[in-house]
Amino acid sequence: MKKRKITNPFDVKFKPFDNYGSPIKGMSWHKVTYSKKTGQGTYILKMKPGAKSKLHKHTNFEEFLMLDGELIDLDNKIFKKGDLVTFPPGSSHSSYTKNGCLIIVFMRALNKIIKNNTKKF
Repeated sequence: MKKRKITNPFDVKFKPFDNYGSPIKGMSWHKVTYSKKTGQGTYILKMKPGAKSKLHKHTNFEEFLMLDGELIDLDNKIFKKGDLVTFPPGSSHSSYTKNGCLIIVFMRALNKIIKNNTKKF
């Protein structure tokens, strides 16, 4: 098939994660099919040890598969290698990693950043 694309998530070039404007420290991504304009598609996200995502609200479903490492959500739930995590529309969260992680993310719409982030890890 001429139009097939095969991506090895463990062998890609990453760029600074700038989905919401300026890059977020310790986060980088490789866009597989993701469009910043629509917020739809798939990307591979790498978080270095100590990296934290911004608090955000999901406007549609967001799902991710943990490929390596661990990710800790705001409620202290730990996502581990092999976990497939689903956030429904209207849910909000942020996450951090102590030792780093690799995630494949499936987006259906652009998330909304929650600016008044009073929640802390």
